[in-house]
Amino acid sequence: MKLTLLTAAALAALVAGAAQAQSAADWAGLYVGAHVGYGSQPDDDDETIQFDRDLDGDFGDTVTTSGGANAFAPGFCGGRAEGPTPGDGCEDDENGATYGVRAGWDFAVSEGWVLGGVIEYDAADLTDSVSAFSTTPARYTMTRELDSLWAARIRGGYAFGDLLGYATVGVVRGEVDSSFSTSNGVNTFVESGEDDASGWQLGGGLEKRFGTGWSLGVEYLYTSLEDDSYRVRAQGPAPATNPFILGNPNGTDFRRSDDDFDFHAVRLTLAWRF
Repeated sequence: MKLTLLTAAALAALVAGAAQAQSAADWAGLYVGAHVGYGSQPDDDDETIQFDRDLDGDFGDTVTTSGGANAFAPGFCGGRAEGPTPGDGCEDDENGATYGVRAGWDFAVSEGWVLGGVIEYDAADLTDSVSAFSTTPARYTMTRELDSLWAARIRGGYAFGDLLGYATVGVVRGEVDSSFSTSNGVNTFVESGEDDASGWQLGGGLEKRFGTGWSLGVEYLYTSLEDDSYRVRAQGPAPATNPFILGNPNGTDFRRSDDDFDFHAVRLTLAWRF
């Protein structure tokens, strides 16, 4: 009796192992697909604009008036200023849709385990702004808009028959358009910096096969881009007492206090496996 039970258990284990191996094999190979989802940014209400008044590369300076007062005493807001004073309000950052295409290749590693890689193009519509208010009064707004992303990731997971659960991590390169606006009509403002930013992604998902070759899934990704090159320089013409040229006649540089352009995305995915 014991031998029979042991034999049955061994056979069951072999069958289960074969099913797992077959499950992993079913997910192996080339696939192409598309995705659509929604991207949202974390709260950045504490972000500010930093100043390099003497143009020495150190953005820890305070812009002061000729009387020694802080020219930006009214403060900052983590969005787009709607007027020259904080009381005019601050528009929230804009979240939006993400969509794109992908291609990848998965390998059956052992039993139910699957390992592979994916290359992806993603179009996005996300805008992130920060504003400063001067005592003039005047507003100064720095904005960055994410237009698109290229990503290369590895992913690994476990197949449960027609279901695949996985984690993914990789690198990204994004096209980021930066811009500046102000109600200050006295100074000239010169912008500089690159339009691209690099970073990383991580996340996970669940995918289900159906029909012949098709799979449908849901995926979460966290993306972090290091966007640290954009600068704005406030210059003349202006009187010598102008706060932006008091420290250096060549002007004062601005930058954002937060170099990271981060967002979450939840997507639906559709793929065809060859």
